[in-house]
Amino acid sequence: MKTTPAYTKAIVSLLDTFAQTQDDVLDTVAQQCAETIQNKGLIHLFGSGHSVIPTLEAFPRYGSFVGLYPLNDPRLMWHNVLGPGGVRELLWLERTENYIDKFLDHEPLDTGDVVIIFSHSGKNAAGIDAALYAQKKGLFVVAVTAKANLETAGPHSSGKRLADIADAVIDTGVPVEDAVVWVAGWDRPLGGSSTVIASIVSHEIICRTGTVLAEAGVTVPIFVSPTVAGASVSSNDEVFAEHARYVHAARGRCLPE
Repeated sequence: MKTTPAYTKAIVSLLDTFAQTQDDVLDTVAQQCAETIQNKGLIHLFGSGHSVIPTLEAFPRYGSFVGLYPLNDPRLMWHNVLGPGGVRELLWLERTENYIDKFLDHEPLDTGDVVIIFSHSGKNAAGIDAALYAQKKGLFVVAVTAKANLETAGPHSSGKRLADIADAVIDTGVPVEDAVVWVAGWDRPLGGSSTVIASIVSHEIICRTGTVLAEAGVTVPIFVSPTVAGASVSSNDEVFAEHARYVHAARGRCLPE
């Protein structure tokens, strides 16, 4: 029996809505990111659970550039289904308040930087605490979330959701259920969509930021595939070296006085 490509059609529909509704906020975020890069600051990316994936997709990734800085805590992503590093541990930790500052205290977040926080629900403590922490540090906070989740309150003790804290909110348009394909006879949907849309948001921000930088006459080292004409595996040595310089300088600025 031939089945219709229901999942692909659902994703295309979500992307069509995304393209029609999020243009202005994406331009705002790109302008802020470009300003940060011009000032030698960092664009931080944070997520927990599957929302780690769009941060990994941002850098180092072919077509991305120096200045992007994933904030990846391995405890906030599962490595096993069950047992140590399993899903149950992750789900507990990302919902536990007052953990994230212990992680972020060691990261080079500085005034004028940007932090992009991915969270489908926008209600987990991990994303909210990261946003509150970054806000106090003077960062421009971007939330990538589904505004459909704003219809209900969140459990955070602050009474806030991620979108309530952010300076800019990018709406993925993903439904609350996340999964988008309903199969006849089954009472729960299939095909998670939030990670796919969030990863596209990462690349959209990267491309728009690069366009703004280019228009200002600014170039930055780009992580390039060796399949690109004139490039090789060693072409990225300077990218890694420049990344190290960016991070070293950022850590120096963040040292306590």
